[in-house]
Formats: sequence, C-alpha cells, structure tokens
Amino acid sequence: MFAAIAVISDIHSNKNALEAVLRDADGRNIDLIVNLGDSLFGPVDPLGTARLLMQRDNIVNIMGNCDELLLQDVYQSLTFNYVKPLLQTVHEDWIKDHKYSWSYSSLLFCHGTPWNNSRYLLEQIAPSGDVIYKRIEQLTEELQSINQQIIFCGHSHVYHSMSLPEGKLVVNPGSVGLPAYQDEEPFPHTMESGTPYASYCICRRDLIEEESWNIEHILVKYDWNEAAAQAEQNGRLDYAHPIRTGKVAPNSP
Repeated sequence: MFAAIAVISDIHSNKNALEAVLRDADGRNIDLIVNLGDSLFGPVDPLGTARLLMQRDNIVNIMGNCDELLLQDVYQSLTFNYVKPLLQTVHEDWIKDHKYSWSYSSLLFCHGTPWNNSRYLLEQIAPSGDVIYKRIEQLTEELQSINQQIIFCGHSHVYHSMSLPEGKLVVNPGSVGLPAYQDEEPFPHTMESGTPYASYCICRRDLIEEESWNIEHILVKYDWNEAAAQAEQNGRLDYAHPIRTGKVAPNSP
C-alpha cells in the first residue's frame, strides 16, 4: 500500500530541474513517483533526462502528447528535429511502454484530460488567446463519469488545484522543467507559472482516514541559469527565457 506518491509532469528535457525534484522527493519518504508525461521533448538534455527516469523502478510513466510525437518518424518542429535523432531503440521502447492513464485507490493520473492527452483539463482558451479556468459546473459535468475522487493532470505547466462538489479534486502539479511556453492550438496563447522554480506535488495518505489523501504543492529551487544556458547553446532562446523567469519573453511573437 502506497502512503506517499510524488506527482511530476512536463520535464521537457530539463535534467537539472528533474535532479533537484527527485532529490527533494527522496528526502520526503516517497513510495512511488507518477510522471504525467512530456519528459524528453526539449532542447536541454533529453538523454540525461531519460537516464534519470529509466534507472528508477518506482516510477509510473504516463503518455504525454509530446511523448507520442517522438514515436513518429517525421514531425515539423525544431524541438522534434533536435530530440528525435538522439533517441535509440531503448528510449522509444521505454516511451511506448507509457500508460495513457493510471489509477490507484481513489486517484486518477493523466497527462491532459482522462480522454485526450493534448487538451487542458482545468483551463480553456478563448479565441482572443485569454486563458480562463473552467467554471466548476462545467468541470463537474465533464468529470461526471470519473469514479476517482482526485484527478491529477499536467499539460498546461501551471500548478493549480480546484475543488469540485461531492469531494472531487483536480490537481495540476505544474511543470518540473518548463514553467512557461506559447502554443498555437486551439488558439494562440501563453501559459506562464510566473516562477522559475521546479514544481511538483505530493499526495500523502491521511493518517486517520486511510482512503483520504492530503495534497502538497512544492516548489524547488535549482540552477535554472545553467539549464537556460544549455538551451541557449542549442539555439533555443524561446526555452531559455521561460526557464530563467517562469514567463515568456516580452518580445516573443
């Protein structure tokens, strides 16, 4: 029986941040780590990130949308064109073994939504590009068929929790390695956590009510300047600024 589960997500090849998070989690008596996906897709250190994750036997890996992209032969993306040639068969086989979702006790883990790993669960994007948190009524209806009480999701890179009626809770642990980014789908928009700290959360079983869980959001300091410098060396200023600041560069298109 697991008493404490660390939930990480959206590493995006930032091995420096992942090392700090794993070190922090190891000091908190964690039984299991659930990785919500999008681990290697980035210009910092994809193979170093893979080594850290693959050498551990206490990690459940969930398939992120960017993980799926790396299983394709061709995709028009600077990041794909950097990462894909680095991957060997052992890495691709590891990605293929990721789960699309995973449940334990009253907990459900997914990358985007329980049904689609490329969509946000907590947020919606207006045609203007504004990021809006869904109304509680809307989210409650969307999750009506989900039996678990706590749903963990990633994908947006912004740590947040939202309580729903009848005791349900939706938790986004935030991003370990990329705290801000821009995307074109479904409309051009920006996601920003506002801090360069590596973000994850811990789900700990209640000492009195065994079927209840306590959630703790954790921000971990690490050398984000070094990680940003690695992204710069690989020609990706669009990654370096978010890693350093938690925000997209003001002059980004």
